Amino acid sequence: MKKLIDFSRYSSINIGPKIEVEVIERIDPINEEFFLIGGANNLLVSPTPPPLAVLGKTFDFIRIEGDELIIGAKTSTGKVVSFCKKHNIAGFEFLSKLPGTIGGAIKMNAGVKEYEIKDRLLWIRTHMGKIPAHKLGLKYRKSDIKNIIYEAGFKIEPGYSEELRQKLLQLRSNQPKEPSAGSIFKNPPGNYAGRLIEAVGLKGKRIGNMAWSSVHANFLVNLGGGSFDEAMVLINEAKKRVFEKFGIALQEEVIIL
Repeated sequence: MKKLIDFSRYSSINIGPKIEVEVIERIDPINEEFFLIGGANNLLVSPTPPPLAVLGKTFDFIRIEGDELIIGAKTSTGKVVSFCKKHNIAGFEFLSKLPGTIGGAIKMNAGVKEYEIKDRLLWIRTHMGKIPAHKLGLKYRKSDIKNIIYEAGFKIEPGYSEELRQKLLQLRSNQPKEPSAGSIFKNPPGNYAGRLIEAVGLKGKRIGNMAWSSVHANFLVNLGGGSFDEAMVLINEAKKRVFEKFGIALQEEVIIL
């Protein structure tokens, strides 16, 4: 089954073509020919992307099995936080207002400060079966996961904390309100990408309808009708200037298709 998606509305940065994507409703090795877009919250989609797919409703679920929390990869992070609050489960508070699906959060090892998805993850299921978390190469904002994630298991610990959730939300209060793909670059060891971009004079820099945010320099914001090409000019300019001034090669956190 196929579904028409307009990425200029579907993606969080409001950039991309209107194209048909495959809807996956069962586990099958043939699905690996597609790039899974999830909630398209950290994607920058070009006018000519590779074959794309989304998981269907089959993989949108969350349930408790024994001492494990089993979550379908299409399940939104917001739904996970609500479930954990209702069932007094600790360790998922950081996902609040961190947009996207649990599958995408696992693949990118999403996190806020010292809290990361790998802290609770036990295993994932791909078309090759269950794979334990310690074999996934989960590191700062990346993993070695190459296959589509269909579901995952997490350890359950009691003690949901609304106080912690609110504290973590405060950390994100400096993020811009305009459409964006979240942080464009990973923070280099012992440094901050936003600080480096600001230091080379690009904070607030605009090209066409795209700009480095004047609120947080590591966020590329769409001011209305921004294009893929405008975004790439700004991204490449930041990489060039930071390397020339500091000798630091910025690495993208956003996925460019």
